[in-house]
Amino acid sequence: MFQNFPSTSSARLWSSGSSTSPSPRAPTVATMAAVSAAGIPANSTVYVKNLDERIKLEQLKEALEEIFSEYGTILEIIAKRNLKAKGQAFVVFDNVDSATRAIEEINGFDIFDKPMVLDYAKTRSDATVQREGGSEELEAHKRRRMAEKERKQAQEALEAQKKLKRPAAAAESTRPAKTTKGAGLKPTSGATTAVVPDEYLPPNKILFLRELPDEASEEGLSAVFGRFEGFQEVRLVPGRKGIAFVEYEAEAGAISAKEATSGMPMGEQGKPIRVTYQRQ
Repeated sequence: MFQNFPSTSSARLWSSGSSTSPSPRAPTVATMAAVSAAGIPANSTVYVKNLDERIKLEQLKEALEEIFSEYGTILEIIAKRNLKAKGQAFVVFDNVDSATRAIEEINGFDIFDKPMVLDYAKTRSDATVQREGGSEELEAHKRRRMAEKERKQAQEALEAQKKLKRPAAAAESTRPAKTTKGAGLKPTSGATTAVVPDEYLPPNKILFLRELPDEASEEGLSAVFGRFEGFQEVRLVPGRKGIAFVEYEAEAGAISAKEATSGMPMGEQGKPIRVTYQRQ
């Protein structure tokens, strides 16, 4: 359990690991060097890891606020319940100096009987972007983050499929190649190319729409998708109902449109449409 902290600056200099009197723990040159050696540019957000995953979020945030508020004004503390984010948090200060002092002085400080591991966050927080660049910069920041997330998902999906294909391909390679009599076909092996599912395709500037209502028109779709930055055109496919393509000037517009319209109900029956990136 996280102990009470002295109200003076001595709170910065000791670890709560001992139930008796705490021992001084000033930051060392090695500790400061490790922070700069990580290669992450200094910024106003501190990344905190090695936190006790069993502690309730509100209790954890209160403890972090008590510790970090000695170093400056905190804009927000971010901690989440999902599996990937457990044991981690982000403390957002209103300036870089506060974050730097916190990292230098309390890296390794015990909280709930576990030493915190501190570093600068790899990216700026939404609160920092909003504060420094305003709403437009914040929206651009979110689009870049979403694009990067979708690229990673696409790569992970491709790698997962490759792993699944390898055992089958290896087993197939030990068998004689099969031919179909009289069909004039070349011998084939069982190996197939891994294909990324449509939902995980990397972002690009063209969206592929499916499961559109039969009555969907170019005008109607333009009214929906033309609201997003850089809209260029809607292309229906002659002789094919239920599908269309929407093109934007750049990825950013397509990303925003996909986020806002994927699963949107459309038509008299209100059936959700599917929106993915065009396969390239």
